[in-house]
Amino acid sequence: VGDHHAAMSLYYEAAGVILTLVTLGKYFEARSKGQTSAAIQALIKLAPQEAQVLREGQEVTLPLDQVQVGDLVRVRPGQKIPVDGHVVEGQSWVDESMLTGESLPVAKKVGDQVVGASLNQQGSLIVETNKVGQDTTLAQIIHLVQAAQGSKAPIAQLADRVSAVFVPVVMTLALVAGLAWYLIGGQSWAFALTISIAVLVIACPCALGLATPTAIMVGTGKGAEQGILIKSGTALEMAHQVDAVVLDKTGTLTQGQPQVTDVLPLTGWTPDQLLALAAAAEVNSEHPLGQAIVAGARERELALPEVTNFQSLTGYGIRVLNGKNFYFLGNRRMMQEIGLDLSLAEELAATLAAGGKTPIYVGNREEILGLIAVADPLKATSPEAVRRLKAMGLQVIMLTGDNAKTAQALAAEAGIDQVISDVLPADKAQVVADLQAKGLKVAMVGDGINDAPALAQADVGLAIGRGTDVAIESADMVLMGSDLTSVATAIKLSQATIRNIKENLFWAFAYNVLGIPVAMGVLHLFGGPLLNPMLAGAAMSFSSVSVILNALRLRRFKA
Repeated sequence: VGDHHAAMSLYYEAAGVILTLVTLGKYFEARSKGQTSAAIQALIKLAPQEAQVLREGQEVTLPLDQVQVGDLVRVRPGQKIPVDGHVVEGQSWVDESMLTGESLPVAKKVGDQVVGASLNQQGSLIVETNKVGQDTTLAQIIHLVQAAQGSKAPIAQLADRVSAVFVPVVMTLALVAGLAWYLIGGQSWAFALTISIAVLVIACPCALGLATPTAIMVGTGKGAEQGILIKSGTALEMAHQVDAVVLDKTGTLTQGQPQVTDVLPLTGWTPDQLLALAAAAEVNSEHPLGQAIVAGARERELALPEVTNFQSLTGYGIRVLNGKNFYFLGNRRMMQEIGLDLSLAEELAATLAAGGKTPIYVGNREEILGLIAVADPLKATSPEAVRRLKAMGLQVIMLTGDNAKTAQALAAEAGIDQVISDVLPADKAQVVADLQAKGLKVAMVGDGINDAPALAQADVGLAIGRGTDVAIESADMVLMGSDLTSVATAIKLSQATIRNIKENLFWAFAYNVLGIPVAMGVLHLFGGPLLNPMLAGAAMSFSSVSVILNALRLRRFKA
């Protein structure tokens, strides 16, 4: 009869209920994890499914997978641009916020690049297709986010190490607890088995295994939402350790497009005459400063005089012939070589340089005719970005090939105290290595080909998305917009994600540490209740779901 009662107390339906609860827990877990991939789903939905293609003078609607490189696609106002390409007809404003995170629309005209899934707002455009399928920017973004969400951060190894010790310890405890109740406590084998099962069920380390990957998935997805592409879990984790942020100057802090700021004649010439002559001389120049002078003259709609005998003097400037007179455009050394009197121009040139501008001397064989100042202005958001980084307690360092005086002037305008100037492109990576040798964790932000080695050398490399492909390939994170405030956002997102992972690991581990003694029957020793394996199954499932719900809190992250 005693055996009969013992058999009845086993409650064989417990096995079914435990399996049901574990399955239910896995279902809720999968539902929660599904929400962490919402960023990917949102990105996939951005792309239009069809395109209006011009073929043999006719407009035909084709599925996107039938559009080929070289096809002309018409995009009407209010439509999403279906392909990556360049505008061949029309002009409009395009909302690229899905790509860059920047809310302001961007003006597009003939020759400008457009990106698939961005929204055409006003004018009608005809776009020649450059990229289709898996080559498009959107497809590459989706691929990057998927790769990052599937990657492991170094902190995940902590969970792996804990689990490697934890699992054998729990199995030993389950066995010891069962044997102790059977041999020492004088309980039945059924009672002892119940205790062992309860220990194994409640201690299942699912929550420990979920703690890191779920937070990484949500963190990388949130980054993509904000126009920050994080290429790996390692990059996401490393960013929270950064002590110093090194900012390249041209194209990163500045707009990357030099502009004429001052035209200062020193003789009887008018500013327009001086600029027109300089632009005529520079019309065939490939130098950025020369192109800025030509652009300045075109903005003012100046008629350019005829010049001939163009000669480039490397390291000095250029010489041209206008009528019977030779004219020279270049630096101070060039004017010294010709033997011109610099007294009138020198003080003015020093004032321009102190203002962060590059003075270009214009002269003939007899005298200096005037100065044209060219500067690459700061992006409007750069001072605010620097202020945010400093407020986070980070060192901010500007890196530039400019001379010290010009560099200091621009750094002061941006609010940067530390400047490393006169750096050759090939030496940028060495500068980063020197900072690392001092024990600093360095983030490097750049946009050009010459930044690629430094981006790779840095602990975290951040490429401006409108920079070159080489820079983007070398970086750990890609800022799809050109707004530097994203750097602070990326570091804050990293900090929030790592904090979330640590919370998850703590609660997952603490939960098991508290639950195992209860499952072993410690409370029962003092007249308290036993932990039924069914309740242990429910509790184990709840621990996994609670870890995922905590990770999902990251979706509320705001910079």
